[in-house]
Amino acid sequence: MNKENEISKQPRIVKSHDIHIDMDYAEWIAELKHRYRSAQVKASVHVNAEKLLFNWELGRDLVQKKAEERWGAGVVEQVSLDLQREFPNADGFSTRNIWCMKQWYLFYNQPYTKLQQPVAELEKAKLQQVAAEILHQRGGEKLQQPVGEFPAPLALVPWGHHIAIISKCKSVDEALFYIGKTIEQGMSRAALVNCIKANLYEHQGKILNNFAEHMPALQSKLVQEVLKENYDFGFATVKHEIYDEQELEEALSKSVTDLLLELGTGFAFIGRQKELIAGDTTRKIDLLFYHIRLRCYIVCELKARAFEPEFAGKLNFYVNAVDDLLKADDDNPTIGLLICSDMNKADVQWSFRGISTPMGVATYNNVRIKDMLPTQEQLKERMELLQKELRETKRLMKANK
Repeated sequence: MNKENEISKQPRIVKSHDIHIDMDYAEWIAELKHRYRSAQVKASVHVNAEKLLFNWELGRDLVQKKAEERWGAGVVEQVSLDLQREFPNADGFSTRNIWCMKQWYLFYNQPYTKLQQPVAELEKAKLQQVAAEILHQRGGEKLQQPVGEFPAPLALVPWGHHIAIISKCKSVDEALFYIGKTIEQGMSRAALVNCIKANLYEHQGKILNNFAEHMPALQSKLVQEVLKENYDFGFATVKHEIYDEQELEEALSKSVTDLLLELGTGFAFIGRQKELIAGDTTRKIDLLFYHIRLRCYIVCELKARAFEPEFAGKLNFYVNAVDDLLKADDDNPTIGLLICSDMNKADVQWSFRGISTPMGVATYNNVRIKDMLPTQEQLKERMELLQKELRETKRLMKANK
């Protein structure tokens, strides 16, 4: 037995030994770590792709074989039973899941679904390029071409996400939008559903702004994708129908989690009423955020009334102050976001002239009014009145028999 084998069999606690670690060793270990991470990503992507391909082809078979016409209305239930009997430890063979496979295939292929694009359009869309870039960044592997008519980018999205997308989206274009967002941002299913509920497809990229004039093209595009033209503040409740910015801000701040979900992925809450001292004057920024993906601060000013031109000047002041006092050298320029109850587009566009800081103006809606909500006592009275009316209706029905 050689010396190495003897050492390997001696009882000991595994630990770092006295070895000479030089640059070559450090580079080799870094390369090993990178290769292993790449292998993990490739394996997970490959497994997901194979399962999704199976789901796609099962859905295709049910459609192309006209299974229900050929073998009866209960064929999906029978397929489910047969597969579960053969593969008892596998999941995904429930009747409902197999129905989803058929709906998934139909969503992208059948002309009578009134969709504007057939599945071939998936390969023409920018989604193919985005998916390839994301996969390359994660593991260095090129995106494979689709198997048959199965679009390769779909393989980068988990099955649960696909079910949410086809059940809530009205068109292939909308579905592609959310698939792209899921791939780009690695969204969880809950985050995806929140984006769909907020109708991000309709609102994103339409905010009135001056980004193109004062930001590099790529950064401008990213910012427009992040910010929305309208925000749903339905989670916030104010006391009276007439309220000011402070009350609105307090209502939003009481549920920071809901606020961040409505703003979208990547927002980090820095604080509210951030104090800014210039000379003998103190001013306060309504809400301050940092966006992780954009790598910049976002100054948010709230206005509980329609846009006025002077709002742009004040926001410009705050953006410049954050750039000078908070922004780090590796941060991108600070962005201003003004959220008003309403706006006139011409007013906004004219107000942007002469301002070189990047900013956008959006609106909000659906703030709840506490005085307009019934109290517990009022609800109880209404229930008692309803029960009384039901009893009287039953009595009259019996009397007329």
